[in-house]
Amino acid sequence: MAEALIAGLLHAGKAEPAHITASDVLPARLDLLKRTYGIRTTSVNRDAARGAELVVLAVEPQVLDEVLTDLAPVLMPPQLLLSVAAGYPIERVSRYVPAVTRIVRAMPNTPSTIREGITAVAYRAGLSETDVQMSREFFESVGKVVVVEERLMDVVTGLSGGGPAYVCLIIEALADGGVKMGLPRPIAQTLAAQTVAGAARMVLETKDHPAELKDRVASPGGTTIAGLHALEEGRVRAALLSAVEAATARARELGQT
Repeated sequence: MAEALIAGLLHAGKAEPAHITASDVLPARLDLLKRTYGIRTTSVNRDAARGAELVVLAVEPQVLDEVLTDLAPVLMPPQLLLSVAAGYPIERVSRYVPAVTRIVRAMPNTPSTIREGITAVAYRAGLSETDVQMSREFFESVGKVVVVEERLMDVVTGLSGGGPAYVCLIIEALADGGVKMGLPRPIAQTLAAQTVAGAARMVLETKDHPAELKDRVASPGGTTIAGLHALEEGRVRAALLSAVEAATARARELGQT
């Protein structure tokens, strides 16, 4: 997720490489980030956070306790802290870094790399309008932004956080279906991916309910309704509902660890 944000910010021209410092425990990873994006890198988290105007916590929630404990001595009240760790509540962040009061919890997703992401943000009480605007502009540089109550952030994680993986699985399956019926793989994949992209754009731009758009394609006795029947028999709708539910539950578990 950190690389997606770095790539998106640089691509949008919202930051210069010299203004970004990334830290990681893997030397090979740091080398890749430096060569690809021209940013500064370090293996020491404190060096990345010390003196930064904006600090982004983009690590797995299982290690965030340890990371925050290490960062606490160098994080100062003027800094704005953005956490994109799944399931990790603002209150838990503040326990480890009590000196920092400007905290935003966010859940972006990987299409941020190409500035097509969607990020949900939740603000700590008392955040100034300047902080709200700064954090919003940070994530708007890589896609759209919605504001939610923090109690709903785990649901966001289950839906849009993991959603790109679910959709990629659907694209892969559609392409496999095309290959099974005789299409060359490259053509099948292009057809599947553009179909998903186009359908998503229709929902966003028309504001029509997806069911209404679906019904416009499914003519009586036609091919689409036959395909939809097969999907219902395969319980695809229920499987996607269960995927969001399972991912939400896992996010909540991570927050309680």
